[in-house]
Amino acid sequence: MLLPYMESGRIEAGCDEAGRGCLSGAVFAAAVILPQDYYHPLLNDSKQLSEKQRYTLRPIIEQEAIAWAVGIVTPQEIDKINILNASILAMHRAVEQLSQAPQHLLIDGNRFKPYKDIPHTCVVKGDGKYLSIAAASILAKTYRDDYMMQLHELHPQYGWDKNKGYPTKEHRYAIEQYGATPYHRQSFRLTDPQLKLFE
Repeated sequence: MLLPYMESGRIEAGCDEAGRGCLSGAVFAAAVILPQDYYHPLLNDSKQLSEKQRYTLRPIIEQEAIAWAVGIVTPQEIDKINILNASILAMHRAVEQLSQAPQHLLIDGNRFKPYKDIPHTCVVKGDGKYLSIAAASILAKTYRDDYMMQLHELHPQYGWDKNKGYPTKEHRYAIEQYGATPYHRQSFRLTDPQLKLFE
């Protein structure tokens, strides 16, 4: 059972990001404030859900949350500040857009930089522990998937409709073959020297 809150009576926002390990595309993060007594039988860590379940839950979360927002950091910004800082910045951008100010942030993972003077708690595998982080993981993942589907229309040769920018063997082969796009993260190792051995 996922927990509805860490501390009763305070306004907590769960935060999570999607796309950190990708070779291409922006990193997305979401922040979600749920009602204290919130419950939905399907709501779980986005990695435990099917794509269909995530897209079923997204409008429910958006409708029933007290506040929610999505933050985005571009591949160019990722190359400038590195992916860890970019993931944190995406969360900051999401929190900044919330229509209600949270009193505490629940962060998925073990690294974060304070946002303004709002206290925070890092929770490793938090998307499998707290409802608000699970909800944030679903929003971040589905909005990023939508964005990668749009990019796929522009550059179909990389298979982004299936790999969503993650480093699959097919994705790396396509980069070898066609080169990188402006949507690729130049600071990442885009091609795998191992692939050369099998050619």
